[in-house]
Amino acid sequence: MINRYKWWEYIAIYTGIALFLSFTLAPFVEAFVVSLRPLDSIFSIPYRFLSEGMSFKAYFSMWESVPLLGLYILNSFFIASSVTLLSLVAVIPAAYAFARFEFKGDNIMLGAFLAINMVSGAVLIIPLYRVMMQLGVLNTYLAMIVPGTAFVIPTGIWLLRSYLMKIPQELEQAAWVDGASRLYTLRRVIIPIAMPGIIVVSITTFITAYAQQFLFAVTFNNKNELNPLPTGLYQFFGRTEVVWNELMAASLIGILPVMILYLVLQRYIIAGLTAGAIKQ
Repeated sequence: MINRYKWWEYIAIYTGIALFLSFTLAPFVEAFVVSLRPLDSIFSIPYRFLSEGMSFKAYFSMWESVPLLGLYILNSFFIASSVTLLSLVAVIPAAYAFARFEFKGDNIMLGAFLAINMVSGAVLIIPLYRVMMQLGVLNTYLAMIVPGTAFVIPTGIWLLRSYLMKIPQELEQAAWVDGASRLYTLRRVIIPIAMPGIIVVSITTFITAYAQQFLFAVTFNNKNELNPLPTGLYQFFGRTEVVWNELMAASLIGILPVMILYLVLQRYIIAGLTAGAIKQ
């Protein structure tokens, strides 16, 4: 086996990886440490990474401070799952159309999709509120699911389109020779082959929908039992103080579903990101 790198190149590579991981994991490590500290020692001066009286007490008391915390996590999971499924219904046929057909204005539409991603949801919050009010879906799950779906579809189309373009068209042509229709070919030939890419899009969409629920929830929903996790965490902010240790504990518990989902589907994600090298 040929050694591709020199010793100093290995040092530079692993140093870069270590720095990247340090900056990425530092907030999670600090959040975990804060969740273990007593509330009166969180802002002690001088700063100490480890302090006296550290325990897992906040992980038990947070359920008493916010009794509906478990429901908020389930709501977030339900909203993110619904957004993911609804977006896939639109993303798969749209990405296939952009990957296989050439029509007037296709590049303009793809550019418009990128432009949509640059627009913050806060800019459109008033028009969206009027639309939700006219549809009569305020204070329902739909008021949070529909806008969330609209904002993740453009990214999903771009990701899946690039994957579908790598699938040889000869596979579709062989199916057409056997009398298959375009829709049947998409359902029975293209989608099974593109499943790693679809899983990547699904995970990306789920994580985005799970993380970006606060704005729509706080604007379109007033029912406490429908709140997702981001608005539920806001209850740890009291009138005179913030219960930081319980807030950090609840935040870490809240991201567990996403972490578990990622670990379970990790091999599919890697397959989707590395696929495309097809022998002709």
